[in-house]
Amino acid sequence: MAATIPASRTVRTVGASVALGLLGLVWFAPLLVLVTTALRTGADLASSGTISWPGSWTLDNFADAWKIGDFSTTYRNSLLITVVKVPLGVAVSALLAYALAKLDLRFRRSVMFFVFLGLTVPLYIAIVPLFTMLRSVYLTDTLAGLLPAYLAFGIPFTTLVLHQFFRRVPDELIEAARIDGAGDFRIFWQFMLPLALPALVTVAILDTVATWNELLIALIMLSSPENSTLPLGMLNFNGAFSTNHTGLSAGILIAVVPILVLYALLQRWIVGGLTAGAVKG
Repeated sequence: MAATIPASRTVRTVGASVALGLLGLVWFAPLLVLVTTALRTGADLASSGTISWPGSWTLDNFADAWKIGDFSTTYRNSLLITVVKVPLGVAVSALLAYALAKLDLRFRRSVMFFVFLGLTVPLYIAIVPLFTMLRSVYLTDTLAGLLPAYLAFGIPFTTLVLHQFFRRVPDELIEAARIDGAGDFRIFWQFMLPLALPALVTVAILDTVATWNELLIALIMLSSPENSTLPLGMLNFNGAFSTNHTGLSAGILIAVVPILVLYALLQRWIVGGLTAGAVKG
């Protein structure tokens, strides 16, 4: 005889589903407004307002946004800095996290303290000394000058997540590899990195998003249009007396497409990677 589900449980399930559905609509509403604004004319926006269904549709905003934001240049610069910085930052963080988690190093606790101390340093406090140091070595207004700053502020968090993951790997596995003649680098490359793949993908995604969206450092360090990154290109939509809202919305959609695609393809790794890095074994 089939078991019956209590009515109270059914009511709670339905209520939770409705509440989650409404919450999903609340989170989806800004994206819907962004899309409809990007697809409507400026005159329609001015006459009907933002919170309304477009009366006329157009794709011209995307072509205009590409020119106004100089996306042919800013896209290239952001892509270049992201492709170089993210793999380099993840590689350095993985090596550091493995060493701090599994190697018997002298002053290991002190090194961990100073690495994780970087998580507590506000960017606004460090921006002036950072600018002074980069100017002294002639790295301001260059894409190469962004790399040290981006790495310095990205490595602590990435190291923290990977450190917690490596700590969960049994020491017996490493000892068995050493008995078979494997050195520390071989253990790291052939054993630890494959095991840490979910965590590596997760921190790479988060680091990509942070690098792609970074504005303050680029705004302070860069002054030439040919060196501008994508967030700086978005500032071109704000004039002295008005803002091109339809063009700005189209520009935002153009800017976030790579991140949305990345999340769609790799979303299953994110929760698993963060959970693996956050739970202590």
